[in-house]
Amino acid sequence: MGEIIMSYAAALRETLREEMRRDPNIVILGEDVGAWGGVFTVTLGLLQEFGPQRVIDTPISEAAIVGAALGMALAGLRPVAEIMYMDFITIAMDQLITHAAKLRFMSGGRIKLPMVIRTQYGIGRAYGPQHSQFVPSWFLQPGIKVVAPSTPADAKGLLKAALREDNPVLFIEAALLYETTGPVPEGDYIIPIGLADIKRKGSDVTIVAISRTVLDALKAAEILSEKHGIEAEVIDPRTLYPLDLKTIFSSVRKTGRLVITTDEIRSGSVAAEILSRVAEDPDTLYSLETAPKIVSSPDMPVPTPAPLEKAYMVNPDKIVNAVITMLR
Repeated sequence: MGEIIMSYAAALRETLREEMRRDPNIVILGEDVGAWGGVFTVTLGLLQEFGPQRVIDTPISEAAIVGAALGMALAGLRPVAEIMYMDFITIAMDQLITHAAKLRFMSGGRIKLPMVIRTQYGIGRAYGPQHSQFVPSWFLQPGIKVVAPSTPADAKGLLKAALREDNPVLFIEAALLYETTGPVPEGDYIIPIGLADIKRKGSDVTIVAISRTVLDALKAAEILSEKHGIEAEVIDPRTLYPLDLKTIFSSVRKTGRLVITTDEIRSGSVAAEILSRVAEDPDTLYSLETAPKIVSSPDMPVPTPAPLEKAYMVNPDKIVNAVITMLR
């Protein structure tokens, strides 16, 4: 299987194209996904190939978009509903949490809900507090799978898995990742949902990084190695629900130190959930040589001015400082 260098956005677009050619039941719906090609170009050109019956521009109503996707899934289609900004998904919480997440359980497994909700968070573009929120912890609900790929290859492999899943999948992207590039395997490349990835091996500290902050963690790991002789192991959970705790626990037991980084605010975050799971596992907890740390956004809304947003955000230096403080 060969590889092609492409952007994160292109990897998503080509995966959608491949899967729509493979399965005529896959349909896309959302605001500006058709004629405009999506505000981040992810659906560019798909309307021209597959037509308006399969690439559907919707009114500005997130409740209608997710509600329609739910009905499509119940009727046997495999809808991909796009919510332009993650902030706006709150408008569809009833359809997603009260209904989509529960119907398979309530039917004793007889009903299948093959639907993917694609969304992105806009931190890093000075879009302000109502267009920048990263809130995956709100969706850690039985009945929904939550994924957040950080690389073009992971975007392809996880989107293919999501499109073949018979349960609802919340597929979270990041605006700052769309133009990043990397090698993407050709062909039918699938990453199982629920499988973490060790992005960099190390022996001194485990850094668990989520979504966009994986790139910051890898930069921090290089700085730690080159300037301080500290070898960090970087783990990308990729799937946030269900978590691959086995991979995380194994790394922490090896290194004896843990830093978790995320663009979420600290309170009620996926990072806090991971930390609580570590604390509940005796073998992992007692392997820690020092208290673990979380490097996250502060508990406040995302500021709009670019300099303030930059200071607000996670960056490699903040991760490096957390590790250095831990090892003093």
